[in-house]
Amino acid sequence: MTTDEEWMGQALAEGAKGDPSPNPHVGAIIVRDGEEVGRGHHAKAGESHAEVGAIAAAGEMAEGATLYVTLTPCNHHGRTGPCTEAVLRAGIKRIVVGATDPAPHVGGAVEHLQQAGVEVREGVLPERSDWLIAPFAKHIQCGLPHVTLKAALTLDGRLATRSGDSRWISCDASRVRAHEMRTWSDAILVGVGTVIADEPRLNVRHVDGRDPMRIVLDRELRTPAAAPLLHDGDGEVIIFHGPTASEARRELLSGLGAQLVEVDELEGNGRLNLTSVLQNLGARDVVKLLVEGGAKVHGSFLNAGLADRAALFLAPRILGDPAALPFADGRAAETMRDAWDLQRVTYEPIGTDILVQGVFASEGGT
Repeated sequence: MTTDEEWMGQALAEGAKGDPSPNPHVGAIIVRDGEEVGRGHHAKAGESHAEVGAIAAAGEMAEGATLYVTLTPCNHHGRTGPCTEAVLRAGIKRIVVGATDPAPHVGGAVEHLQQAGVEVREGVLPERSDWLIAPFAKHIQCGLPHVTLKAALTLDGRLATRSGDSRWISCDASRVRAHEMRTWSDAILVGVGTVIADEPRLNVRHVDGRDPMRIVLDRELRTPAAAPLLHDGDGEVIIFHGPTASEARRELLSGLGAQLVEVDELEGNGRLNLTSVLQNLGARDVVKLLVEGGAKVHGSFLNAGLADRAALFLAPRILGDPAALPFADGRAAETMRDAWDLQRVTYEPIGTDILVQGVFASEGGT
């Protein structure tokens, strides 16, 4: 017999699909007499929620069935009607919920369902369910994007040789997975050093999916006019710069289609204030931000306490060079106690590499 936890695991896999930002990822499965009769996920903001899609797929078989949903059903009128009412109309008799919705306007959903005679079980696979909605939760609570630091690293923790060469550290399968991460993200961020050294396009290849917004931190607007990210891909390009950037560079890059955003506040080390950058992106409904480096950018996010997760592709290569570029150029930890710790760590073999993922112990400032 399939357990509630097993069905919820399938609902979580379903919920990872779609592009719902600024709404959360949600998955739902309807089960009757031990058999799946419908499933759905929230594909896009403004479209049907996961519960409604699953109910539509189940049809009459939803009556008397159990609904497994990764997030508390909504109980309010927004772009769509309340999912609680759809559940009651369908005649569902039992609901199993993963995560509690952090949005303040959904209170009372469980009580409403219970008063109507629906049995509700909450908190099934809560850590995995919270992981799925973590970007939405952070954005709705503080208005900032959820930040994942992503990199391909050698076993000795280097993301490029001393000359800046990084192609390719990881295997083909890892690069495919990295592009899947891009499709899941609302925006990708790099520093101008990476733009100059690697000439990245920052678009989606190897897999199907839309190009995310492309963000560059470039205090003096050194981004070359021929930079591929200005000419390839469909995602809009936003360059954050400081107040001292020249008017000539501003005119040149804006003329090439980049949106320029001046960040007035600079940190003591002369780098752009990342909190100001994230506030601007959050106001643009960027919920999931993938930071692809380089070392100074990773270090700045760590120093500021603004990194939420890490996704590190470890390749079986060793450079053996202390001058090779590290993953992060941040504050130096004097002791192991001073190091940034990852929690809830997972290890996934991908081709010849291992993908290590985890959340930062500081909760990334959330």
